[in-house]
Amino acid sequence: MSSYPPVEPEPGSTARFVVHEHYATTHHFDVRLEGDGVLWSWAVPKGLPTDPKVNRLAVRVDDHDLDHIDFEDQTPVDAVPGQIAKSIWDHGTYHVVRSSPKRFVFDLKGERGARRYALINTGDNNWIMHLMARRVRDRFCSA
Repeated sequence: MSSYPPVEPEPGSTARFVVHEHYATTHHFDVRLEGDGVLWSWAVPKGLPTDPKVNRLAVRVDDHDLDHIDFEDQTPVDAVPGQIAKSIWDHGTYHVVRSSPKRFVFDLKGERGARRYALINTGDNNWIMHLMARRVRDRFCSA
């Protein structure tokens, strides 16, 4: 059983998100979605999916305080010259398209563009992050 509270965002809601590129024990990305007064968080070891045919593991990790939305750790990474320990890879808003206790679909609209993703709980703290096949084409992502 998961040690984290359930994540079931309200369909139709819009809130902030951040994706951190993080050099910790291993290089990975942290997806953080604002909800219930915190940032719900997943570690995505191989980064966000870029191909609808290739899903990515997303491991649910501790929620973070909302002030983490713009946090960067400026500590240099010795093994990767020019990199800092935690940087903002993307940020913006997300819009919940549909939601259930085991799956939710949402649109990310950030500096790197607009995409639709699904997060699917496969048991305990393991989730799959899936890039939906079509680009987001709704008024939320039109600009």
